[in-house]
Amino acid sequence: MSARLARRPWKRAAAWLVFLGPLFYATYGFANWWATTRAHVPSMAFGWERQIPFWPWTIFPYWTINVFYALSLFLARSRHTLDRHALRLVTATLVACTCFILWPLHFSFGQPPVDGAPAFLFNALRGFDQPFNQAPSLHIALAVILWDWYRQFIRPLWARLVLHVWAFAICASVLTTWQHHFIDIPTGALLGLFCVWLWPLERAVSMPRAWRVTRDPQRWKLAGFYAVGAALFLAAALYGGGIALWLAWPAASLALVALNYVGFGARGFQMDGQGRMGWAARWLFAPYRLGAAVNAWLWTRKLPASVEVVPGVRLGRRPTRAEWLAAGRPRLVSLCAELQLPSGVPHARCVPLL
Repeated sequence: MSARLARRPWKRAAAWLVFLGPLFYATYGFANWWATTRAHVPSMAFGWERQIPFWPWTIFPYWTINVFYALSLFLARSRHTLDRHALRLVTATLVACTCFILWPLHFSFGQPPVDGAPAFLFNALRGFDQPFNQAPSLHIALAVILWDWYRQFIRPLWARLVLHVWAFAICASVLTTWQHHFIDIPTGALLGLFCVWLWPLERAVSMPRAWRVTRDPQRWKLAGFYAVGAALFLAAALYGGGIALWLAWPAASLALVALNYVGFGARGFQMDGQGRMGWAARWLFAPYRLGAAVNAWLWTRKLPASVEVVPGVRLGRRPTRAEWLAAGRPRLVSLCAELQLPSGVPHARCVPLL
């Protein structure tokens, strides 16, 4: 145990912390200052949000993210995972602060007076925070990244439950401390998912290194269709407002699909060799995957599940588990990059292709 601890990249973790701390306060502070120079900073809130209670004690889980943020760097077992985790934190900070500068928003109603122990933390928060820097919530993005980081170290079921409750408490506290409006939460979660997807902890190639611009005109054509679809969904979200803002999720999903066809390739879907997709990719591409599943069903619903093309080899659609069992439990080889193989199928292999 002591030898393994000695091999951990302590100095590199300290160096990352020395870099990340000033980066956060410099970029976050600049975005706050920039918002104060604007003649008008809009707000985006729903009427029902005024019914959310103000619970001063939830400032405690709100602040715990700072401790878990700093501690996370020193838990890395290798330089590779440390660098990937730190790059997730860097990406979340830079993307969020860029959004704060390009379209600043402000929290539309002030906090009531606070007494007792929570007052100290609220005063400390107001020392560097202003009612700006709203969407996407950097707090939520970091909570998603840290949740994914810590769960790799936790095995007991009860400890995982504690982790889930802690992450939920941090995310809920941005509302009950009146720091953020609701729109900041899903946009922050989307940013966190993007960072997890962009920098996988496994020994896989990161998305930036996987980028290769395609020379295939058919891929460019398909990328164009998906980009137009993304733009239409985004326009509908912004024009419709309210519940229509959820259409920004399929807009982001289709935009990433377009990027897969342009440069990321099948790697962008992060399907492993057993036909299972990484959790962040599953959520990022969920609207597209739903459409792909419906499309596949429409095309193949009247066709047999598979046909024998040569003795012992059958070609067909992605089977359900029942169809796989009815076929005699054959070995499956999937060429699908977007849709997972059914769970519980042993010896399945996936060679994902666009």
